[in-house]
Amino acid sequence: MSHLPLPLYGFAAFFMVFWLGTWMVHVIAICYGRYKLHKKSCKLPTEAQPLPGVSILKPLMGVDPNLQHNLETFFTMDYPLYELLFCVEDKEDPAIQLVERLLAKYPLVDATLFVGGSDVGVNPKINNIHPGYMAAKYDFVMISDSGIKMKDDTLLDMVQNMSDKHALVHQMPFTSDRDGFAATFEKVFFGTVQSRIYLSADVLGINCHTGMSCLLRKAVIDQLGGLRAFGCYLAEDFFIARSVTRLGWKMRISNQPALQNSGLCDIGSFQARLIRWAKLRVAMVPTTILLEPLSECMILGAIAAWSASVLFSWDPLVFYLVHVLCWFLSDWLLLSIVQHGSMPFHKFEFVVGWLFRELTGPYLFLHALWNPAIRWRARTYKLHWGGVAYELNSPATDAANDPLAPQPQPAPTLEPAVVNAGTTVDTLICTGAKQRLLVS
Repeated sequence: MSHLPLPLYGFAAFFMVFWLGTWMVHVIAICYGRYKLHKKSCKLPTEAQPLPGVSILKPLMGVDPNLQHNLETFFTMDYPLYELLFCVEDKEDPAIQLVERLLAKYPLVDATLFVGGSDVGVNPKINNIHPGYMAAKYDFVMISDSGIKMKDDTLLDMVQNMSDKHALVHQMPFTSDRDGFAATFEKVFFGTVQSRIYLSADVLGINCHTGMSCLLRKAVIDQLGGLRAFGCYLAEDFFIARSVTRLGWKMRISNQPALQNSGLCDIGSFQARLIRWAKLRVAMVPTTILLEPLSECMILGAIAAWSASVLFSWDPLVFYLVHVLCWFLSDWLLLSIVQHGSMPFHKFEFVVGWLFRELTGPYLFLHALWNPAIRWRARTYKLHWGGVAYELNSPATDAANDPLAPQPQPAPTLEPAVVNAGTTVDTLICTGAKQRLLVS
């Protein structure tokens, strides 16, 4: 190999170090997952330190076969003091009737239904839950998506992970046991690649917050300007976590993963969800464009096999096959730790689901780069670098083409939020009402 140009040896050494670093992420995730997940807390409330009250925000839009069961698990939690704040934006949404039936079934549970939402930004979730947030009466606020299923002690586990140094406790995304290959594919994704990143990020102090189920100190969010301060972002969870940590607070995951239990489960919609997440990551953290494809098993294995052949004259095919086998086995081990029980599918189904995930992952990422516009339900958005979102194809678009309509407002400005006298937060907060990109 001495005839090769010297720069190639440098590239080979770099990729080999990157490959070793990726395997360190595997080791960290497996060890930390074994230590952290599903561990029962031994802390018990006392008269001097009773459990705090929690206001739980539930944004709802539409119904699915599992929605009633998912919501009902919040009415039956084993926690002494909490309120349920259901938020529905559309007055004709069928979720309203479902919530009203549950309110009648559990009259002793402190629960309220808010209909109509607010117009505080471009993020539909923030717009939906903002009235509930303003009415929250407890010091801690939990934001929980409609597809989340709770165990009896999940809220207790999250509260007990909230120490005096923490302002944010979030659940690692996972899935409830369901039938079908689409459900297997989701569980494989969340139990392997997602859990590996999530667990290692929590150890290393990297922001990897997913807002589908999180517990927040309301005073800290109010200090940052309230939820409306994050209405200009689609990935409000990322920017909430970043703002909280910049104030000096810490965040961490709870012991129990979040059990997603949507009644609508198919490959196409889930892949569209993964593409949307990839677009958000690229806009918020541009280095994702290079790092994410290189962290894929098949791509990294091929590059590392070439590096090993250049540096050590090893057989690249044997190296590649051993790499894929070890990656496969480590993913099975991590999924077993996250599942914490018997798998709802056969090992052969795991092999098929794992191969499908690994082979389609790079394609989905390239698809996200090719078309950066984000579709979320019936709306389409565009992201600028930094994560600020604008809505496309909105009523404001028609107004832009109308010569008699008022002139469009300028793009949103960003300014530091002043929280106390003499104290300035370097988190950027969007000012003004709901902003949209006007397309002529």
